[in-house]
Amino acid sequence: MRGAYRDPITRSLLTLKALTYKPTGGIVAAPTTSLPEQIGGPRNWDYRYCWLRDSTYTLQALISAGHLAEAKAWREWLLRAVAGDPARLQIMYALDGTRYIPEAELPWLAGYEHSTPVRTGNAASDQLQLDVWGETLDSLSLARNAGITAHDTAWDMQVALMDHLEGTWDQPDNGLWEMRGARRQFTHSKVLAWVGANRMAFAVRSRPDLEGPADRWEALADTIHADVLTHGYDADRNTFTQSYGEPGLDAALLMIPRVGFLPGKDPRVLGTIAAIQNGLTEDGLVKRYDTGDSDDGLVGGEGLFLACSFWLVDALHLAGRRTAATALFDRLLTLRNDVGLLSEEWDPVAKRQLGNTPQAFSHFPLVTSALQLHVGRGHRSNHPIVSNHLIAVPDHHDA
Repeated sequence: MRGAYRDPITRSLLTLKALTYKPTGGIVAAPTTSLPEQIGGPRNWDYRYCWLRDSTYTLQALISAGHLAEAKAWREWLLRAVAGDPARLQIMYALDGTRYIPEAELPWLAGYEHSTPVRTGNAASDQLQLDVWGETLDSLSLARNAGITAHDTAWDMQVALMDHLEGTWDQPDNGLWEMRGARRQFTHSKVLAWVGANRMAFAVRSRPDLEGPADRWEALADTIHADVLTHGYDADRNTFTQSYGEPGLDAALLMIPRVGFLPGKDPRVLGTIAAIQNGLTEDGLVKRYDTGDSDDGLVGGEGLFLACSFWLVDALHLAGRRTAATALFDRLLTLRNDVGLLSEEWDPVAKRQLGNTPQAFSHFPLVTSALQLHVGRGHRSNHPIVSNHLIAVPDHHDA
Protein backbone atom coordinates (compact mmCIF):
# COMPACT_ATOMS: atom_id res chain seq x y z
CA MET A 1 0.00 0.00 0.00
CA ARG A 2 1.12 3.51 -0.81
CA GLY A 3 0.01 6.59 1.05
CA ALA A 4 0.41 8.53 4.25
CA TYR A 5 -0.91 5.77 6.51
CA ARG A 6 1.19 2.85 5.31
CA ASP A 7 3.55 2.85 8.31
CA PRO A 8 0.94 3.12 11.09
CA ILE A 9 -1.21 0.43 9.43
CA THR A 10 1.78 -1.90 9.12
CA ARG A 11 2.83 -1.26 12.71
CA SER A 12 -0.67 -2.00 13.99
CA LEU A 13 -0.99 -5.19 11.95
CA LEU A 14 2.36 -6.39 13.26
CA THR A 15 1.20 -5.59 16.79
CA LEU A 16 -1.95 -7.67 16.32
CA LYS A 17 0.25 -10.45 14.99
CA ALA A 18 2.53 -10.23 18.03
CA LEU A 19 -0.48 -10.47 20.37
CA THR A 20 -1.43 -13.82 18.84
CA TYR A 21 -0.79 -17.06 20.70
CA LYS A 22 0.61 -19.48 18.12
CA PRO A 23 -0.61 -22.83 19.56
CA THR A 24 -4.29 -21.83 19.43
CA GLY A 25 -4.41 -18.74 17.21
CA GLY A 26 -6.16 -16.68 19.89
CA ILE A 27 -5.33 -13.01 20.31
CA VAL A 28 -4.83 -11.50 23.76
CA ALA A 29 -6.39 -8.14 24.53
CA ALA A 30 -3.02 -7.02 25.91
CA PRO A 31 0.01 -8.84 27.36
CA THR A 32 -0.19 -6.99 30.70
CA THR A 33 -2.31 -6.90 33.82
CA SER A 34 -3.38 -4.12 36.19
CA LEU A 35 -1.84 -1.16 34.40
CA PRO A 36 -4.26 1.52 35.67
CA GLU A 37 -6.90 3.40 33.70
CA GLN A 38 -6.43 6.19 36.25
CA ILE A 39 -3.16 6.54 38.15
CA GLY A 40 -3.88 5.60 41.77
CA GLY A 41 -7.37 4.33 40.92
CA PRO A 42 -8.96 0.88 41.21
CA ARG A 43 -9.83 0.24 37.54
CA ASN A 44 -6.98 -2.18 37.02
CA TRP A 45 -7.75 -5.34 35.04
CA ASP A 46 -6.04 -8.45 33.76
CA TYR A 47 -6.13 -8.36 29.96
CA ARG A 48 -4.01 -11.43 29.26
CA TYR A 49 -6.98 -13.30 27.81
CA CYS A 50 -8.73 -13.78 24.49
CA TRP A 51 -11.90 -11.70 24.20
CA LEU A 52 -14.25 -12.96 21.53
CA ARG A 53 -15.02 -9.36 20.60
CA ASP A 54 -11.32 -8.60 20.03
CA SER A 55 -10.99 -11.59 17.73
CA THR A 56 -13.96 -10.52 15.62
CA TYR A 57 -12.53 -7.00 15.28
CA THR A 58 -9.10 -8.38 14.43
CA LEU A 59 -10.75 -10.44 11.71
CA GLN A 60 -12.30 -7.23 10.37
CA ALA A 61 -8.94 -5.43 10.38
CA LEU A 62 -7.18 -8.24 8.53
CA ILE A 63 -9.89 -8.59 5.89
CA SER A 64 -10.02 -4.82 5.48
CA ALA A 65 -6.29 -4.79 4.79
CA GLY A 66 -6.64 -7.64 2.29
CA HIS A 67 -4.90 -10.33 4.35
CA LEU A 68 -7.29 -13.14 3.59
CA ALA A 69 -4.91 -15.98 4.51
CA GLU A 70 -4.35 -14.41 7.91
CA ALA A 71 -8.06 -13.78 8.28
CA LYS A 72 -8.84 -17.43 7.59
CA ALA A 73 -6.58 -18.47 10.47
CA TRP A 74 -8.32 -16.08 12.86
CA ARG A 75 -11.71 -17.21 11.62
CA GLU A 76 -10.83 -20.80 12.47
CA TRP A 77 -9.99 -19.77 16.05
CA LEU A 78 -13.26 -17.89 16.21
CA LEU A 79 -15.21 -20.90 14.98
CA ARG A 80 -13.52 -23.17 17.51
CA ALA A 81 -14.17 -20.70 20.33
CA VAL A 82 -17.91 -20.43 19.69
CA ALA A 83 -18.49 -24.08 18.80
CA GLY A 84 -20.92 -26.06 20.94
CA ASP A 85 -23.89 -24.76 22.87
CA PRO A 86 -24.56 -21.07 22.03
CA ALA A 87 -26.03 -20.61 25.50
CA ARG A 88 -22.61 -21.42 26.97
CA LEU A 89 -20.73 -18.96 24.79
CA GLN A 90 -18.34 -16.87 26.85
CA ILE A 91 -17.17 -13.39 26.03
CA MET A 92 -13.56 -14.38 26.80
CA TYR A 93 -11.29 -17.39 27.18
CA ALA A 94 -7.78 -18.15 28.45
CA LEU A 95 -4.97 -18.51 25.91
CA ASP A 96 -5.37 -22.28 25.85
CA GLY A 97 -9.16 -22.08 25.55
CA THR A 98 -9.87 -22.54 29.26
CA ARG A 99 -13.27 -21.20 30.26
CA TYR A 100 -12.67 -20.83 34.01
CA ILE A 101 -10.94 -17.49 34.69
CA PRO A 102 -11.44 -16.66 38.38
CA GLU A 103 -10.53 -13.12 39.39
CA ALA A 104 -8.31 -12.53 42.42
CA GLU A 105 -6.57 -9.55 44.01
CA LEU A 106 -2.88 -9.67 44.96
CA PRO A 107 -2.65 -7.32 47.98
CA TRP A 108 1.07 -7.90 48.54
CA LEU A 109 1.87 -6.09 45.29
CA ALA A 110 2.08 -2.29 45.34
CA GLY A 111 0.75 -1.82 41.81
CA TYR A 112 1.94 0.41 39.01
CA GLU A 113 2.61 3.84 40.54
CA HIS A 114 0.72 2.59 43.64
CA SER A 115 -2.45 1.85 41.71
CA THR A 116 -4.21 -0.99 43.47
CA PRO A 117 -5.56 -3.59 43.48
CA VAL A 118 -3.37 -5.73 41.26
CA ARG A 119 -5.56 -8.42 39.73
CA THR A 120 -5.17 -11.78 38.08
CA GLY A 121 -8.04 -13.40 36.22
CA ASN A 122 -11.13 -11.54 35.12
CA ALA A 123 -14.65 -11.86 36.52
CA ALA A 124 -16.09 -10.40 33.31
CA SER A 125 -15.82 -13.92 31.88
CA ASP A 126 -19.11 -14.71 33.62
CA GLN A 127 -21.00 -11.70 32.26
CA LEU A 128 -23.77 -11.62 29.69
CA GLN A 129 -22.76 -9.32 26.84
CA LEU A 130 -25.31 -9.76 24.07
CA ASP A 131 -23.39 -7.66 21.54
CA VAL A 132 -20.85 -10.50 21.16
CA TRP A 133 -23.35 -12.67 19.27
CA GLY A 134 -23.97 -9.87 16.78
CA GLU A 135 -20.28 -9.05 16.41
CA THR A 136 -19.46 -12.68 15.70
CA LEU A 137 -22.15 -12.97 13.03
CA ASP A 138 -21.11 -9.61 11.56
CA SER A 139 -17.48 -10.71 11.21
CA LEU A 140 -18.43 -13.99 9.61
CA SER A 141 -20.68 -12.07 7.22
CA LEU A 142 -17.67 -9.92 6.31
CA ALA A 143 -15.61 -13.06 5.73
CA ARG A 144 -18.26 -14.36 3.29
CA ASN A 145 -18.41 -11.03 1.49
CA ALA A 146 -14.61 -11.05 1.19
CA GLY A 147 -14.67 -14.43 -0.50
CA ILE A 148 -13.64 -16.56 2.47
CA THR A 149 -15.98 -19.43 1.75
CA ALA A 150 -18.16 -20.94 4.42
CA HIS A 151 -18.37 -24.64 5.15
CA ASP A 152 -21.38 -26.55 6.42
CA THR A 153 -20.34 -26.75 10.06
CA ALA A 154 -19.58 -23.03 10.16
CA TRP A 155 -23.01 -22.14 8.81
CA ASP A 156 -24.76 -24.58 11.13
CA MET A 157 -22.95 -22.95 14.05
CA GLN A 158 -24.05 -19.49 12.89
CA VAL A 159 -27.66 -20.63 12.65
CA ALA A 160 -27.39 -21.95 16.20
CA LEU A 161 -25.96 -18.63 17.39
CA MET A 162 -28.79 -16.78 15.66
CA ASP A 163 -31.41 -19.07 17.17
CA HIS A 164 -30.04 -18.34 20.62
CA LEU A 165 -29.86 -14.60 19.97
CA GLU A 166 -33.46 -14.68 18.78
CA GLY A 167 -34.56 -15.83 22.22
CA THR A 168 -32.30 -13.58 24.31
CA TRP A 169 -31.92 -10.24 22.50
CA ASP A 170 -34.47 -8.47 24.71
CA GLN A 171 -32.79 -9.41 27.99
CA PRO A 172 -30.82 -6.87 30.04
CA ASP A 173 -27.07 -7.48 29.98
CA ASN A 174 -23.75 -6.08 31.18
CA GLY A 175 -23.01 -4.38 27.87
CA LEU A 176 -19.92 -3.78 25.80
CA TRP A 177 -18.10 -2.06 28.67
CA GLU A 178 -18.53 -4.95 31.11
CA MET A 179 -20.48 -2.92 33.65
CA ARG A 180 -20.21 -4.36 37.13
CA GLY A 181 -23.42 -2.68 38.23
CA ALA A 182 -26.93 -3.95 37.59
CA ARG A 183 -27.72 -5.32 34.13
CA ARG A 184 -29.52 -2.91 31.82
CA GLN A 185 -31.13 -2.67 28.41
CA PHE A 186 -28.07 -1.29 26.65
CA THR A 187 -28.85 0.33 23.32
CA HIS A 188 -25.60 -0.85 21.74
CA SER A 189 -26.38 -4.46 22.67
CA LYS A 190 -29.75 -4.17 20.92
CA VAL A 191 -28.17 -2.60 17.83
CA LEU A 192 -25.75 -5.53 17.59
CA ALA A 193 -28.63 -7.97 17.99
CA TRP A 194 -30.17 -6.25 14.95
CA VAL A 195 -26.84 -6.71 13.17
CA GLY A 196 -26.94 -10.45 13.78
CA ALA A 197 -30.47 -10.85 12.40
CA ASN A 198 -29.77 -8.53 9.47
CA ARG A 199 -26.59 -10.35 8.42
CA MET A 200 -28.12 -13.80 8.68
CA ALA A 201 -31.20 -12.89 6.67
CA PHE A 202 -29.03 -11.25 4.00
CA ALA A 203 -26.83 -14.35 3.80
CA VAL A 204 -29.80 -16.58 3.01
CA ARG A 205 -31.21 -14.10 0.50
CA SER A 206 -27.91 -13.70 -1.35
CA ARG A 207 -26.47 -17.22 -1.15
CA PRO A 208 -28.54 -20.11 -2.56
CA ASP A 209 -26.29 -22.62 -0.79
CA LEU A 210 -27.22 -21.27 2.67
CA GLU A 211 -30.51 -22.20 4.26
CA GLY A 212 -32.43 -20.56 7.08
CA PRO A 213 -35.70 -18.78 7.98
CA ALA A 214 -34.89 -15.49 6.25
CA ASP A 215 -38.45 -14.17 6.60
CA ARG A 216 -38.38 -14.73 10.35
CA TRP A 217 -34.95 -13.17 10.76
CA GLU A 218 -35.97 -10.15 8.69
CA ALA A 219 -39.06 -9.72 10.86
CA LEU A 220 -36.89 -9.97 13.97
CA ALA A 221 -34.50 -7.35 12.59
CA ASP A 222 -37.47 -5.03 11.98
CA THR A 223 -38.72 -5.65 15.53
CA ILE A 224 -35.36 -4.87 17.10
CA HIS A 225 -34.90 -1.80 14.90
CA ALA A 226 -38.24 -0.40 15.98
CA ASP A 227 -37.53 -1.24 19.61
CA VAL A 228 -34.25 0.69 19.56
CA LEU A 229 -35.80 3.72 17.88
CA THR A 230 -38.63 3.69 20.43
CA HIS A 231 -36.66 3.09 23.62
CA GLY A 232 -33.02 3.92 22.88
CA TYR A 233 -33.48 7.28 21.18
CA ASP A 234 -34.21 10.55 22.99
CA ALA A 235 -36.17 12.67 20.49
CA ASP A 236 -36.09 15.76 22.71
CA ARG A 237 -32.28 15.77 22.72
CA ASN A 238 -31.89 14.17 19.27
CA THR A 239 -29.49 11.50 20.47
CA PHE A 240 -29.37 7.81 21.19
CA THR A 241 -28.72 6.97 24.83
CA GLN A 242 -26.59 4.38 26.59
CA SER A 243 -29.53 2.37 27.86
CA TYR A 244 -33.29 2.40 27.65
CA GLY A 245 -35.03 5.00 29.78
CA GLU A 246 -31.85 6.71 30.97
CA PRO A 247 -30.24 9.92 29.67
CA GLY A 248 -26.57 8.89 29.71
CA LEU A 249 -24.48 8.82 26.54
CA ASP A 250 -22.20 6.06 25.30
CA ALA A 251 -19.41 6.27 22.73
CA ALA A 252 -20.39 2.83 21.40
CA LEU A 253 -23.37 4.59 19.80
CA LEU A 254 -20.91 6.02 17.27
CA MET A 255 -20.91 2.59 15.62
CA ILE A 256 -24.57 2.87 14.61
CA PRO A 257 -23.74 4.06 11.07
CA ARG A 258 -20.71 1.78 10.72
CA VAL A 259 -22.84 -1.35 11.22
CA GLY A 260 -25.53 0.04 8.93
CA PHE A 261 -28.30 0.44 11.50
CA LEU A 262 -28.89 3.98 10.15
CA PRO A 263 -27.16 5.97 7.38
CA GLY A 264 -24.24 8.16 8.39
CA LYS A 265 -26.10 11.35 7.49
CA ASP A 266 -29.36 10.44 9.22
CA PRO A 267 -30.36 13.35 11.52
CA ARG A 268 -30.48 10.99 14.50
CA VAL A 269 -26.92 9.89 13.83
CA LEU A 270 -25.75 13.47 13.36
CA GLY A 271 -27.46 14.41 16.61
CA THR A 272 -25.75 11.55 18.43
CA ILE A 273 -22.35 12.58 17.08
CA ALA A 274 -22.95 16.14 18.26
CA ALA A 275 -24.16 14.99 21.69
CA ILE A 276 -21.08 12.82 22.18
CA GLN A 277 -18.76 15.58 21.01
CA ASN A 278 -20.42 17.97 23.47
CA GLY A 279 -20.86 15.58 26.38
CA LEU A 280 -18.21 12.87 26.17
CA THR A 281 -15.10 14.53 24.82
CA GLU A 282 -12.17 16.19 26.48
CA ASP A 283 -9.44 17.88 24.49
CA GLY A 284 -11.15 16.52 21.37
CA LEU A 285 -10.87 12.86 22.40
CA VAL A 286 -13.69 10.57 23.51
CA LYS A 287 -14.66 8.97 26.82
CA ARG A 288 -16.53 5.67 26.82
CA TYR A 289 -19.26 7.13 29.04
CA ASP A 290 -19.51 9.46 32.02
CA THR A 291 -18.35 7.38 34.98
CA GLY A 292 -20.02 9.85 37.33
CA ASP A 293 -23.47 9.43 35.78
CA SER A 294 -23.44 5.78 34.70
CA ASP A 295 -23.58 3.12 37.41
CA ASP A 296 -20.78 0.75 36.43
CA GLY A 297 -20.29 -0.61 39.93
CA LEU A 298 -16.91 1.07 40.41
CA VAL A 299 -15.48 4.20 41.99
CA GLY A 300 -13.05 6.63 40.41
CA GLY A 301 -12.64 7.74 36.85
CA GLU A 302 -10.59 6.77 33.82
CA GLY A 303 -8.82 8.23 30.83
CA LEU A 304 -10.05 8.90 27.31
CA PHE A 305 -10.72 5.69 25.43
CA LEU A 306 -8.66 5.53 22.25
CA ALA A 307 -10.87 3.07 20.35
CA CYS A 308 -13.83 5.40 20.87
CA SER A 309 -11.91 8.24 19.28
CA PHE A 310 -11.28 6.08 16.22
CA TRP A 311 -15.03 5.31 16.15
CA LEU A 312 -15.63 9.06 16.06
CA VAL A 313 -13.28 9.23 13.07
CA ASP A 314 -15.44 6.65 11.27
CA ALA A 315 -18.71 8.34 12.23
CA LEU A 316 -17.47 11.72 11.01
CA HIS A 317 -16.29 10.13 7.78
CA LEU A 318 -19.66 8.44 7.16
CA ALA A 319 -21.38 11.73 7.98
CA GLY A 320 -19.50 13.38 5.10
CA ARG A 321 -17.10 15.29 7.35
CA ARG A 322 -13.90 13.90 5.88
CA THR A 323 -11.73 16.89 6.81
CA ALA A 324 -12.70 16.64 10.48
CA ALA A 325 -12.26 12.86 10.41
CA THR A 326 -8.79 13.15 8.92
CA ALA A 327 -7.73 15.81 11.41
CA LEU A 328 -8.83 13.67 14.36
CA PHE A 329 -7.16 10.57 12.96
CA ASP A 330 -3.89 12.39 12.36
CA ARG A 331 -3.98 13.65 15.92
CA LEU A 332 -4.57 10.15 17.26
CA LEU A 333 -1.44 8.98 15.44
CA THR A 334 0.61 11.48 17.47
CA LEU A 335 -0.45 9.72 20.70
CA ARG A 336 1.48 6.56 19.79
CA ASN A 337 4.72 5.97 21.62
CA ASP A 338 8.17 5.97 20.04
CA VAL A 339 7.68 2.51 18.51
CA GLY A 340 4.14 3.15 17.27
CA LEU A 341 2.20 1.41 20.05
CA LEU A 342 -1.02 2.41 21.78
CA SER A 343 -2.39 1.47 25.16
CA GLU A 344 -6.08 1.45 26.03
CA GLU A 345 -6.56 5.08 27.13
CA TRP A 346 -5.03 8.56 27.15
CA ASP A 347 -4.60 11.03 30.00
CA PRO A 348 -5.26 14.51 28.52
CA VAL A 349 -3.73 16.31 31.50
CA ALA A 350 -0.52 14.34 32.00
CA LYS A 351 -0.28 13.69 28.23
CA ARG A 352 0.46 10.01 28.70
CA GLN A 353 -1.00 6.64 27.83
CA LEU A 354 -3.02 4.73 30.43
CA GLY A 355 -4.16 1.15 30.86
CA ASN A 356 -2.83 -2.15 29.62
CA THR A 357 -0.51 -2.01 26.63
CA PRO A 358 -0.14 -2.63 23.77
CA GLN A 359 -3.89 -2.83 23.40
CA ALA A 360 -5.46 -4.76 20.52
CA PHE A 361 -8.68 -2.78 20.98
CA SER A 362 -6.81 0.40 20.03
CA HIS A 363 -4.88 -1.02 17.08
CA PHE A 364 -7.58 -2.70 15.02
CA PRO A 365 -9.77 0.44 14.76
CA LEU A 366 -6.63 2.33 13.73
CA VAL A 367 -6.30 -0.05 10.78
CA THR A 368 -9.93 0.18 9.66
CA SER A 369 -10.12 3.96 10.10
CA ALA A 370 -6.86 4.48 8.20
CA LEU A 371 -7.92 2.26 5.30
CA GLN A 372 -11.27 4.01 4.95
CA LEU A 373 -9.53 7.39 4.87
CA HIS A 374 -7.01 5.98 2.40
CA VAL A 375 -9.65 4.82 -0.08
CA GLY A 376 -11.72 7.96 0.50
CA ARG A 377 -15.01 6.44 1.58
CA GLY A 378 -16.59 4.87 4.63
CA HIS A 379 -17.61 1.21 4.67
CA ARG A 380 -20.16 -0.82 6.54
CA SER A 381 -18.61 -3.25 8.98
CA ASN A 382 -19.50 -6.31 6.87
CA HIS A 383 -18.16 -4.87 3.60
CA PRO A 384 -14.48 -5.33 2.69
CA ILE A 385 -12.38 -2.20 2.19
CA VAL A 386 -11.03 -2.77 -1.29
CA SER A 387 -7.38 -1.94 -1.96
CA ASN A 388 -5.19 -3.08 -4.83
CA HIS A 389 -1.99 -2.54 -2.88
CA LEU A 390 -1.82 -4.85 0.10
CA ILE A 391 0.48 -4.65 3.08
CA ALA A 392 2.82 -7.54 3.74
CA VAL A 393 2.95 -9.05 7.22
CA PRO A 394 4.77 -12.20 8.35
CA ASP A 395 3.13 -15.57 7.76
CA HIS A 396 0.65 -16.54 10.48
CA HIS A 397 2.68 -19.61 11.45
CA ASP A 398 5.78 -17.47 12.13
CA ALA A 399 4.08 -15.50 14.88
